[in-house]
Amino acid sequence: MDDRLEKQISFILEIDKLKNVLRRSYITDASRHENDVEHSWHLAVMCLVLAEYAPQDIDMMRVLRMVLVHDLVEIYAGDVCVYDTSRRAVQAEIEKAAADRVFGMLPDDQAVELRSAWEEFEAADSIEAKFARALDRLEPILLNYQTHGKAWKENKATSELVMNLNLPIIRDGTPKLEGYVKDLLLRAKERGYFYSID
Repeated sequence: MDDRLEKQISFILEIDKLKNVLRRSYITDASRHENDVEHSWHLAVMCLVLAEYAPQDIDMMRVLRMVLVHDLVEIYAGDVCVYDTSRRAVQAEIEKAAADRVFGMLPDDQAVELRSAWEEFEAADSIEAKFARALDRLEPILLNYQTHGKAWKENKATSELVMNLNLPIIRDGTPKLEGYVKDLLLRAKERGYFYSID
């Protein structure tokens, strides 16, 4: 086996570890936590199904590339709940080191390509990255709604926190879905799906 193929196969086998990284969200039957691979797959399908809600002239292949690689760093860095603001503050440096490690396994040209997709997602400065990030926020909202807020309650996420951290990102990436998401979150609040301090 030549060196290039050996690096590619090693990377493919290494990213299998992502299946062991559990997220805070539960799958829709609330029986277990979702893992990172399931999340990435779900996002990729959401991109295809919800493409009509993306901004015009979007490059959907770039979006798909981002959603498929955006969590690979969590193999080494772990998943941090979006509502854990203190831990998220230190997570960026940990994830950069993890990106060096995981993408560094690939041949140079592919390492640059996939690392660039991850960096684009993190920076959220393109319409593709903004759409990808909006769907990344929408997916756990849908799962939480279906599980009556199980993970929201466990992670002490109030309705205000969920709305404040998610709605601006959804509005920025897919304004056509903002109204739907806002209505869904208001229904969740009425039904008592959020953590309540009272």
